Amino acid sequence: MKKILTAVLSLIAAAAVLTGCAPAKKNYIIATGGTSGTYYPFGGAVANIWNTKIENMNVTAQATGASAENLRLISKGDAEYAIVQNDVMDYAYNGTDMFEGQKLPNILTIGTLYPEVVQIAASKKSGIKTIADLKGKRVSIGDAGSGVEFNAKQILEGYGLTFDDIVKNNLSFKESAEGLQNNTLDACFITAGVPNSALQELAFTNGLVLIPVDGEAAEKICKKYSFYTKTIIPGGTYKGSEEDVAALAIKATIAVNANLDEATVYAMTKALFENLDELSQAHAKGKEVSAAAAVTGISVPFHAGALKYFKELGLAQ
Repeated sequence: MKKILTAVLSLIAAAAVLTGCAPAKKNYIIATGGTSGTYYPFGGAVANIWNTKIENMNVTAQATGASAENLRLISKGDAEYAIVQNDVMDYAYNGTDMFEGQKLPNILTIGTLYPEVVQIAASKKSGIKTIADLKGKRVSIGDAGSGVEFNAKQILEGYGLTFDDIVKNNLSFKESAEGLQNNTLDACFITAGVPNSALQELAFTNGLVLIPVDGEAAEKICKKYSFYTKTIIPGGTYKGSEEDVAALAIKATIAVNANLDEATVYAMTKALFENLDELSQAHAKGKEVSAAAAVTGISVPFHAGALKYFKELGLAQ
């Protein structure tokens, strides 16, 4: 019986060789965001590069509730990759802020992608020109428990202020812009790609003032919270705002399950950053992605596969 079984297995193996059976495809999930947002189509563009440039690769972009949910999906093994905000990833990795007591140690970084800028807008009527001027004013800091709320907290802290120093409102981007428009708010924090549609509409209808984050305060914030990078909101981004405005940004980032093997993550990192022309054709945000910028704003360690690639380029040690 043993000889017969061995012979059968040998015949199956020989048939596989003769018929040219390809290795099974590797099936992966990249968790993204809502279908109407940026993460979902961008994640689809990334998945398409991986699927077409790497043999036997099958990555599917999955619509989700974005950063916090995505990191939990990776932690549970329900997704291998995800697009997330690097500040939220920092909270999850270290078990702080919105992940207080919920540390997720099995998430690592492939690289950062494009900036999501902390935009601080005030109504022209408010007279606000600096962060210090926010004291005593009606300010929206994003939805309760959102990444925006923590961005607002950290930036105010850099200027010696707390939420107790403002009349705090927890509103969505659209509600925040409407509040400035109808004079129920004086200012708002919005963390998003530039330009943001809610602020574009506000600038067109009522005008706005962009509040800078610069100087020693910006240095202090970046030193304490290494996921921030300095950036500029270019003049002309919003109607009536013709001067460049200094700002801080967090970055959309590709997170990966720490258990994935080095060779696979290396191949995926290499394929992505060597096909950025294709990415930029598939999605406008692809134009803002580069290998050199991908190693900035990193506060959660690289996966060994990604680190190997960036070391080859001389971008990491």
